[in-house]
Amino acid sequence: QVHLVESGGGLAETGGSLRLSCAASRRTFSYLAMGWFRQAPGQEREFIAAVARMGAAKSYADSVKGRFTISSDDAKATVSLQMNALTPEDTAVYYCAAKRLGSSSWDFWGQGTQVTVSS
Repeated sequence: QVHLVESGGGLAETGGSLRLSCAASRRTFSYLAMGWFRQAPGQEREFIAAVARMGAAKSYADSVKGRFTISSDDAKATVSLQMNALTPEDTAVYYCAAKRLGSSSWDFWGQGTQVTVSS
């Protein structure tokens, strides 16, 4: 089993920044694509960003393009999400996810970390 642990959530003001991190197993990290999702109260879980295995390619939801940046560190087996220009609409629980090579869906999920943006 792949265990994912998120950290870095908290409270920010409108226009502020936060950085989220997700730690995975060093043994399996090179076989995984990694992603970030979020879920606001009463809403469906939303795709935010993803990075392919070995960091070869990145993708972003339109709602966060130009504001959020995903990055990976193979040596530390971590993926990060830098969030800038935050607004109250970014308030949600943020989840780290992992996908195995050849999988058609996301296979593993972290417990989530709360991000709250005040106005």
